[in-house]
Amino acid sequence: MGYRSYAIIIYVTETEKEAVMRMYDWTDLHIEGDDQAYMEAFVQRDGRKLRVISSQQDEMGMTASAALTMKMIGLFAPEYVIMPGIAAGTGDITAYSNQEYGDVLLASSVWNFSNGKYVSPNEAEIVFGEVGFNPRPTVVNITGDYLDLILRYIKSDKNEYLTHFGPLASGTAVVANKSVLQKQVMSGFKETEGVEMEGYGVAYAATHAVNPKPHVIIAKSVCDFADERKDDKFQQFAAYTSCGLVKDLLDKVLEYTV
Repeated sequence: MGYRSYAIIIYVTETEKEAVMRMYDWTDLHIEGDDQAYMEAFVQRDGRKLRVISSQQDEMGMTASAALTMKMIGLFAPEYVIMPGIAAGTGDITAYSNQEYGDVLLASSVWNFSNGKYVSPNEAEIVFGEVGFNPRPTVVNITGDYLDLILRYIKSDKNEYLTHFGPLASGTAVVANKSVLQKQVMSGFKETEGVEMEGYGVAYAATHAVNPKPHVIIAKSVCDFADERKDDKFQQFAAYTSCGLVKDLLDKVLEYTV
């Protein structure tokens, strides 16, 4: 505490934690009066040590991610708020992307596909048997000059990770049903690259923080395709690739003023 940090990294699962812990040599960081566990590391850039703080949500979902993000912004005043991790890809059902396991999904925006109203089927835009749903999605656009640096990097031959840039969808529950993916997610934003549960909360908190607002990076990798074949087989690999790209950005690409 006491000065602005380079970045904060927020993650959710134990698999994601293992991948984040491999990025740097972390040490425990304790904040008086706060029972949240934090880890601290330093990135070497241009002869300087830039402070990075990481922490794990105590539960899944957008409420926990927004609360932790806002608290960490207040404590550490980061230039960048970053969420790596795992997500479901949409490459199986859309022509917009040819995705493979481990491909990184870099968010251009994050939208909440769970917002809406459950109604009778005859009043609904989306129908699941006897249940109707009228969506009212909310969106946080991720903008800033720093994205130009990132996009140039991910399109260059220096980037070792297959990376897709586009919208990510956040919801209040895990999706493992192709009908839900097609009807409720892809009908909202057809360019959606992936589905997860926390990115919207992170982006919402960061964009509503007091000035100076941090930049947001949501970079999650494909571990499944949100259908009935969903399992945990590729989660470790996906967590590794997302953290690999994030580390490259922190070590080589992102500008800083701290």
